[in-house]
Amino acid sequence: MPIIISNASPLIGLSSIDSLHILKDLWGRIIIPEAVYGEVVVKGSGKQGASLVADACKEWIEVKTVKDRQEVNALQTVLDEGEAEVIALGQEINADLVLLDNKEPRLFARTVNLKVIGTVGIIRLAWQKGLISAPIEELYKLKSSGFWIDESLIETFRIH
Repeated sequence: MPIIISNASPLIGLSSIDSLHILKDLWGRIIIPEAVYGEVVVKGSGKQGASLVADACKEWIEVKTVKDRQEVNALQTVLDEGEAEVIALGQEINADLVLLDNKEPRLFARTVNLKVIGTVGIIRLAWQKGLISAPIEELYKLKSSGFWIDESLIETFRIH
């Protein structure tokens, strides 16, 4: 089973369109660091995705503690705590893939040889594997829920 670590935004985004299950369908289980759990479930209590993610943590989302606090602290000089923990944990447990949406953490993850995919890429992968049939519709649902997606990214789905 591949080792997949997620940041908060893919969890929140997919939850907002009732598609959190896509992560389970694609990979069976995912891992989130404690900071991501805190951001989505604890601080996000009552907000979009919080209860869905909390329930998934009882079944197929595993919460892990990052051991290398020095790495997290160094990364936090430019990234938020969740992003820093995703990258540090990805290095610690040799993740196959990290789920990150923002540009800066994606660049950092790649510099330490982590493979990265974002929420739009997750939807593309789910579509390619036949898990969803209308990816453009899913992307517009995401957009209307407040998730920022560049229109040019949506256009790439029309080409394929």
